[in-house]
Order: sequence, then C-alpha cells, then structure tokens
Amino acid sequence: QVQLVESGGGLVQPGGSLRLSCAASRSIFSIYVMGWYRQGPGNQRELVAAVTSNGDTTYVDSVKGRFTISRDNAKDTVYLQMSNLKPEDTGLYYCNDNLLTFPWGQGTQVTVSS
Repeated sequence: QVQLVESGGGLVQPGGSLRLSCAASRSIFSIYVMGWYRQGPGNQRELVAAVTSNGDTTYVDSVKGRFTISRDNAKDTVYLQMSNLKPEDTGLYYCNDNLLTFPWGQGTQVTVSS
C-alpha cells in the first residue's frame, strides 16, 4: 500500500508562489495518472491538476496558466508549482492517483491572504 506525504504549503500573499511536493512510499512509475486535489473551506475535495506517466498534464480551468504539475518517477515524487496565487486557492492540498486508490495523506495547507 502506497503512503503519500504532502509538504510545501504555507501562508503566502496574493500573487505569491509555492511549490508543493508529494512523496510516495514506493515506486509510482507504474501509476498512470497522479493528481493534486484541493479542499477549500466548506468545499468538497476537487482535482486541480493531473499528470500521466509520460508527462501529459491536465488542469481545472481555475488554475490553468498558474499551476504546473510534474512528476519525478526516479524520486517517487509529484510536484505542484503554484504561481500568481489567489485567495480562492486557499485550502488543503492532497495527492492521489486518479482512481483514489491510496489512503489520503495528511495534506498540506495553503493559505493565500494579505
């Protein structure tokens, strides 16, 4: 069973940047699609970005042009580079595959506020 550990969150002003990391406890090379999910205050968890094993990416409209997802299979890590952050990006960020196969990690909190 893969365990996922998210990190890199924090408090940032609007327009700022953060880079999130998701470290897996075993190889993710064979996992076709990995994604970053976000749960804002009072909202359901939503998929914001996904990356396939060959590097193809998709994004929810609200983050297109601002977020970049990537993966390093050699390091069993998935990243989310977030730029031009907005208050509505505030939330707990988690990673998982696209089928939600694995137990959720503890997430990493991102707070965008002036």
